[in-house]
Amino acid sequence: MSTPSTAAPPTTLPPRAALWMLLALIGAFNMSQAFRTVGAIMAPPLARDFHLAPDELGVFSGAFHFAFGAMQLFMGIGIDLYGVRRTILAAFPLAIAGAVVSALAPGYLPLTLAQVLIGLGCAPAFLVCTVFIARHFPAQRFAAISGMALAVGTLGMLFTGTPLAWVVQQWSWRAGFWVLAVLAVLAWLWIWRAVFEPAQYTAARGAQRESLPEALRRFGALFLLPHTWGIVALGSTTYAALITLRGLWLGPMLIERHGYTLVQSGNAAVLLSLVALVGPVLFGRLDPGPATRRRWLTGWTLATAALFVLLALHWAAWVDVALMLAIGLISGFIVLQYADVRAAYPAAITGRAMAAFTMAMFMGVALMQWATGIIATLAKAAGGDPYVAVMGGIAAWLALSAIGFALLPQPPRQ
Repeated sequence: MSTPSTAAPPTTLPPRAALWMLLALIGAFNMSQAFRTVGAIMAPPLARDFHLAPDELGVFSGAFHFAFGAMQLFMGIGIDLYGVRRTILAAFPLAIAGAVVSALAPGYLPLTLAQVLIGLGCAPAFLVCTVFIARHFPAQRFAAISGMALAVGTLGMLFTGTPLAWVVQQWSWRAGFWVLAVLAVLAWLWIWRAVFEPAQYTAARGAQRESLPEALRRFGALFLLPHTWGIVALGSTTYAALITLRGLWLGPMLIERHGYTLVQSGNAAVLLSLVALVGPVLFGRLDPGPATRRRWLTGWTLATAALFVLLALHWAAWVDVALMLAIGLISGFIVLQYADVRAAYPAAITGRAMAAFTMAMFMGVALMQWATGIIATLAKAAGGDPYVAVMGGIAAWLALSAIGFALLPQPPRQ
């Protein structure tokens, strides 16, 4: 892949200006996080208005992630060729258009196609942040500033909890998409007004650019390495389990199983989002290092699967919420997967490996949301509890990925 390179002349941006520009870029990332988790609040009213089955809700929610994941390679190439500013300004209007189409959608098909537009528009949202940090901040602060960007950007999920639930309950789900569209326009205008890169980057990187066929060929070579498949197997499941719960099934489950209102389920979504912010910081500090990190990844994946098994059973409402919060907290171990990817490949191809991992994550979200929708529909048709089937299916998926990660070829010692 033509992964955006960090090799460039020293930045000419003053530190305060660089930080302000980074915050503008994080604004788009916030919107990406909000768009990817609207399903938890939007699903019940959409199902009611358009008479949607659970499998159709799964396709609706997964469409964003499929488009987002599929475009990671091309957004990386775009940043290489045209820079951070032009790539995000060119792509993000698709997200705005998708939100408008969603608000006006007369039926299920245009609504789902709008999610594809939103996913395409949001595809570079976090990638531009990491590239900007690598180019314009000291190398020794990369991890700390990237972690800050990830935490601040994840605050976008808070809007798709109680605030979005209140908007939908007071007006309609269409009003919710109109609000998201307005916020996305403001984020784009902030980037347009605030972000620029020194001209030296265009000149310095011109000779380093790969052609599209070269980039695709080098990216594909990564999958000829045997240990890539274990990384992809786990990477496509762990984040997918968290987002499938938070972004699709949390609201419907609490509403249908426990009689929660939309705002009450929004409150639970906010709590889960807040807890999910703590997990990566905690596990980042607890990282055991390369000697035992892979055993940790296997163990914590199996622990998450066990929590989903418990969530499949019928408990009091507060127990189900507590289990969801526990899943949000321990899902922070996903941050160790980034460290594992970095350690699994030579430095020359680490960027491409990270891109493959990112693609696996978001394609996994799309696949899991689509598949759990089918599982729920089949369970309902058989007269069973769809949430028992969905949570049990996610648990089995996690367990199988952990076993595959442990048994598939391991990376060579670097």
